[in-house]
Amino acid sequence: MVDSLHLVGSSKLGGAERFVLRLVRALCDAGHDARLIIKRGSQLAEVAAPPALAELSFRNVRDPLAKWETRRAIRRTDAAIVQTYLGRATRLTRLPLGRQPLHIARLGGYYKLDGYRHAHAWIGNTRGICDYLVRNGFPASRVHQIGNFVELPRASPAETLQRLRAQWSGDPDALLLVAVGRLVPVKGLDQLLTAFARLPATLAGRRLELLLVGDGPLREPLQRQAEALGVAERVRWTGWQTQPDPFYELADLVVFPSQERETFGNVIIESWAHGKPLVTSLSRGAQELTRHGETAWQVPCGDAVALADGILELLRDPGLRAGLGERGRTQLLAHHTEAQIIGQYLELYKKLAGGG
Repeated sequence: MVDSLHLVGSSKLGGAERFVLRLVRALCDAGHDARLIIKRGSQLAEVAAPPALAELSFRNVRDPLAKWETRRAIRRTDAAIVQTYLGRATRLTRLPLGRQPLHIARLGGYYKLDGYRHAHAWIGNTRGICDYLVRNGFPASRVHQIGNFVELPRASPAETLQRLRAQWSGDPDALLLVAVGRLVPVKGLDQLLTAFARLPATLAGRRLELLLVGDGPLREPLQRQAEALGVAERVRWTGWQTQPDPFYELADLVVFPSQERETFGNVIIESWAHGKPLVTSLSRGAQELTRHGETAWQVPCGDAVALADGILELLRDPGLRAGLGERGRTQLLAHHTEAQIIGQYLELYKKLAGGG
């Protein structure tokens, strides 16, 4: 019998999918038998082993065959808890109320809710999402907040960082701004390029460069924007990195310019894990997670001028950068460690399955 079964039907590998994989592996490390079912041919399949139990088609949510296939896979595991992520896997998972397995839908965004109401319980990774569910008629007693976590990183060997800097930077002494994430509209990277173009090409004799760590449908439009702004020579496009930790280590400053509807923002806690200073727009997630001048430097969403000013202020003040990085790491250790979040999941599973 499997303790918990986790279903994600995404084709792409992004922050949400990386978190699912991190969660399942951490549950297993804690002695909990967690398994993962993913979409056949998805990017997650390339990195999911060994927790991946099966690959399903996760076809159209109205496809009876896809529903039957999902139900059969769940029955075969005899799981006590079935936890789904994002819309497709959640809509295809239909389990009877009142007996095991129990269906938990985990939400990391302000989604349309019709496809989530049939679950037996819900997890939101922010207080804002949980409040949104309750306002829309979900029973508060079955809505639970559990945040995200990141693994505490190990320092990369100095030669690894030197090699990476030589590969991606045109200058070994350059000041490096680093932005991590999929190249999609919500990430606000067009505003970051506009802000970057307002900054001086050098600061205190050091060349200023921008590393964009990720990939996505906006890559070509963003590259054209960089050309038009005259900064293409100082912008590096690393593509998707399954292990972005070394890029955080290279960063003099992490920039997270997402739009207001960004719900959590794993980049925030990932930068904290590395003790790196962070400039963030005031997305929904940043409003809940960060404090201005204490754990991050906040600027309004969509304001390239304010973003440029914030970046410049931090680059000119190493002491302020160091303080933000230290206090951010303290915040991470207080609220977003693996042990804390896994403990909350295991406690909830026990409670919902009737063991507490």
